[in-house]
Amino acid sequence: MIVDLRTVLHGPRQLDFTLEPTWWRCAEQNNQILGLASPFEVHISISKAGSQYLLNGRLSGRLRIRCDRCLEPYKRDIDLDFSLYLAADPLYTDQSEIELLEEDMSVEFMTGDELCLDDIVREQVYLSLPMKCLCRTDCAGLCPYCGSNLNVKECGCTQRKGHPAFSKLKNITLKGA
Repeated sequence: MIVDLRTVLHGPRQLDFTLEPTWWRCAEQNNQILGLASPFEVHISISKAGSQYLLNGRLSGRLRIRCDRCLEPYKRDIDLDFSLYLAADPLYTDQSEIELLEEDMSVEFMTGDELCLDDIVREQVYLSLPMKCLCRTDCAGLCPYCGSNLNVKECGCTQRKGHPAFSKLKNITLKGA
């Protein structure tokens, strides 16, 4: 959804819309997010704040995600509030690197007078995910030898303890320790 920011000059603009499960497109085959499991409700308010725009939003819905341990898909509810400052791209300088200040980290830079809300929603969904997505807290994951899902059944692999080249190290004892 594209928003013309010139319509926000005279007062805040409220946007309420629903994103259907077909909206999410996976660019990569091994993407963490597999898609939307239910329609996503999006509520966004955009207002002018000096030379910047303030965007407050709320997202709620359900995602289909791949577990980091067992690689099985599962569903995760998302319900989050977010705020962003939108500012025009800073002028290009002759410097090869520009140091960002702490207050610059909450600013989203934009070009032109139009804003693509799809990109912002997608970014916020990714930012809402934990560092490690697990289908359940006690997920056993995959067997490192045969690849069986240990949540489903125990595999018949014999537990190998380390690389055989290091087997002589287990006989070493430290003196005085």
